[in-house]
Amino acid sequence: MLGEYRITGAGAAEIAADVERAVGQGALGPGESLPPLRQLAAELEVNPNTVAAAYRLLRDRGVIETAGRRGSRVRARPATTSRDQLRVEVPPGARDLSTGNPDPVLLPPLYEALAAAAARHSERPMLYGQSAVTDELSGPARESFDTDGVPDGPIGVTSGALDAIERALIAHLRPGDAVAVEDPGWGSVLDVVPALGMRAVPVAVDDDGPVPGEVERALRQGARALIVTDRGQNPTGAAISGGRASELRAVLAGYPEVLVIDDDHVHGLVELPLHPLAGSTPHWMLVRSTAKAYGPDLRLSVLTGDPVTVDRVQGRYRLGPGWVSHLLQDAVVHLWRSGAVDTGAVAAAYAWRREGLLRALRDRGVAAYGRSGMNVWVPVPDETGAVARLLQSGWAVAPGARFRVASPPGVRVTVSPLAGGDILPLADAIADAVRPHRSGRLG
Repeated sequence: MLGEYRITGAGAAEIAADVERAVGQGALGPGESLPPLRQLAAELEVNPNTVAAAYRLLRDRGVIETAGRRGSRVRARPATTSRDQLRVEVPPGARDLSTGNPDPVLLPPLYEALAAAAARHSERPMLYGQSAVTDELSGPARESFDTDGVPDGPIGVTSGALDAIERALIAHLRPGDAVAVEDPGWGSVLDVVPALGMRAVPVAVDDDGPVPGEVERALRQGARALIVTDRGQNPTGAAISGGRASELRAVLAGYPEVLVIDDDHVHGLVELPLHPLAGSTPHWMLVRSTAKAYGPDLRLSVLTGDPVTVDRVQGRYRLGPGWVSHLLQDAVVHLWRSGAVDTGAVAAAYAWRREGLLRALRDRGVAAYGRSGMNVWVPVPDETGAVARLLQSGWAVAPGARFRVASPPGVRVTVSPLAGGDILPLADAIADAVRPHRSGRLG
């Protein structure tokens, strides 16, 4: 236990800081067990309650986890180590299909939108005390939500989808609470939940989204929030169908206390209709990011939800950044009004690459998934070997460990950089790198 390292400190804050520093420096490794409360208290000559308080601080910060009678241990991925570090080094000459980025060619130029925003700013500059959300943004945003059948609710704006999700969790949950998350799922969500001191409960997904029985199990185990991706799920491409949405709503009807968060991050570049869970419970939020359709550096997401949730999210935002720049809000409005993105053409471009790769893999006996969006998920028996063999063939893909909690291994292939001549060689390389692996569920 702890090897050569000895924890020090006389107070809870000092003990917690010492452990966190040791984890950050690598002196305490992932999965390493910490001493029992009374043992450490005796070694440090402090009250056991002091050690208990220190462990509670570490748990709330996402550094350690408590495993019942097995005691406390350093998390497999402490909050100071994001899943983005689970990446491959792309050698010179290799094609990078690991990043999850949109195709820059399909992103609209921003100079006209930014120039229009600057011109408006010169006439009506944003000053302290003004509304956080412009009327020019909230009106079209609400109309878009109405068109997609999202329940009525106030409009909020944050700096990206993850920003909104984190603030919604903080607004309703406390450290120690459980959150139902998709598995495989977005690595950033899988990072932020433990970083908030909360516990992620994995929920299996298939092509139609979260499996109802798995959601029921997670909620029965006490999950107080459910985070779902409506379309273009990262990394599997799952999209919630109309039938699946009805099944999930029926499950949620028995758990009215649960916060439901819909992530529609690929709005504007998918061909499938939206089937949100918004409104299934009294507290809910649906958030849409501009990152995939207009560019990752346009840090803005629009959200709606029940009045309490939106008010809490925006209230916390006011206490920190204050508001999302009106220059960015005006630029997004200009992009909307100008029709800068041809949704149908962009969706077709991604679908052509994604479906072409899926067909080629099927022809080679390789099971793969990607119903929507810009990624394809390939289950593999050995992630490390598959990633290494693909690198040797000149293709860099994302290791599935970045996206998994308990689901079996896989790799994620981002199709955005692919051209027509790439699909068959890539499919050949994947087939050579993995043994055919069939499964009824994603992973």
